[in-house]
Amino acid sequence: MGGRAGKLFAVLAGVCVAGYQLVPESPWWKSAWQIGIGYGAVAAVLLGARRLEPHQRLPWWCFAFGLFANASGIAVAIYSSKVLHVDESPTPADPLFLLLYPACAVGFALLIKRREPRRNWAAMVDASTFTTGLGLLAWVYVIEPAAFGEQTSLPGRIIQIAYPIGDLLLLAMLTRLVRSGGSRGSAFWWITGSGIAFFGGDTTWVVLGNLGIDIDDIRVLHRGVDSIFLIAFCLFAVAALHPSARDLDRAAVQRAPRLSTAMLASLTVASLIAPAVLAVQLYTDTLNDGAAIVAGSTVLFLLVVLRMWQLVREVERQADRVRTLSREDELTGLPNRRAWKDEMPRALEMARRGTVAVTIAMIDLDHFKRFNDSYGHPAGDRLLKDAAAAWGAALREGDILARYGGEEFIALLPDATAGEAVHILQRVLRATPLGQSFSAGLACWDGSESPEELTARADAALYEAKAAGRHRIVTSQPVAPAPASPTAVVAQL
Repeated sequence: MGGRAGKLFAVLAGVCVAGYQLVPESPWWKSAWQIGIGYGAVAAVLLGARRLEPHQRLPWWCFAFGLFANASGIAVAIYSSKVLHVDESPTPADPLFLLLYPACAVGFALLIKRREPRRNWAAMVDASTFTTGLGLLAWVYVIEPAAFGEQTSLPGRIIQIAYPIGDLLLLAMLTRLVRSGGSRGSAFWWITGSGIAFFGGDTTWVVLGNLGIDIDDIRVLHRGVDSIFLIAFCLFAVAALHPSARDLDRAAVQRAPRLSTAMLASLTVASLIAPAVLAVQLYTDTLNDGAAIVAGSTVLFLLVVLRMWQLVREVERQADRVRTLSREDELTGLPNRRAWKDEMPRALEMARRGTVAVTIAMIDLDHFKRFNDSYGHPAGDRLLKDAAAAWGAALREGDILARYGGEEFIALLPDATAGEAVHILQRVLRATPLGQSFSAGLACWDGSESPEELTARADAALYEAKAAGRHRIVTSQPVAPAPASPTAVVAQL
């Protein structure tokens, strides 16, 4: 239902936007057409919000309010101009037009908060960099001329400044949304496109004005700019009616996306805006905004340094994670086979220096394959995790338990004779969860064996325990040294 409604609205909206090009040049006709599209988009957004869960509706209500205020501003503007003959800024329509920006910004902020409950500082720095670069452009070419110009009154200048500030606010929230984690379905891209269209329409209007082009005198150009805003209205509505709107505010199950090539290029361009503005003013011998350029360059430089620091920290965290995973079993959190092989020579060397006993135990869960087949692999994984936790708690402080592979574990019992190790493992056996058991093979170091030889003896004892019926502990006896051959004796002599 929702998919069909969205497609139907998209088709009707496309026809209406295209039909706007054929509307008579009368201001009343054009305004009525724009208002109809705007209110139609508001109705569609409210309809789409009604299909969502109650807790999901607030951002869409904010979007609907902003669109309603903006569309109503068109009606007030035409009435003020043609009936009240009020054309000088500020007009009664300006507050309604300006309400679009905070309303949409609040809607975006709510979506960002729900998609990422934890603060994403990297995304905030990216959004700040992008906004600062374009903010410098806005200051030099829009805000500063309006603030210090003498063509309009003070209230008029305040209104003129408010529009680019609203655009920057919208741009900052939009950039932050794009850099957030969470679902990126069609609704996500529709509202992103709508925000870009609003910003692009305002930018086009300002650029043409700064170039001295009066778009009111050029029908095609004027209708084209108007169409950008009409498309922005409609994209919000298409997003609200799309089924993926249900997933738009769900918390991210993965981290925010990494910097794409397009985003990296955009941030690079934003960072180079300050030197580009300086170059233009030096070339035209009109260096009037030195202080603003210095301030913008400083902020951009600090933001770039901060982003580099974040990237370095992220690389360090990933390197630490890789090192941890290379020595830690992902399922149980125990040391893995590689960590065990690194630890064994050190443990035997310490035992040799201290002339103390050291015993290792190979442990294998009994009938683990049958358990997996009966209850499923997730249950088998839980058994391995629970067993590792229970056995670790039953061992002594200083004992080391590692996962050797599959359902096989290995334990290092320093300062424990074979007899003491048997008592320790009996306690560990009783702690095995879910009524399961294990077989174990013990080997006490003879003082000269290599780690591989000691492990092989414990493994052989484990197989003896399994062959004898499982659920038991078998101790391996040290291998007696082979008698020297006559040839060897002669060689020694």
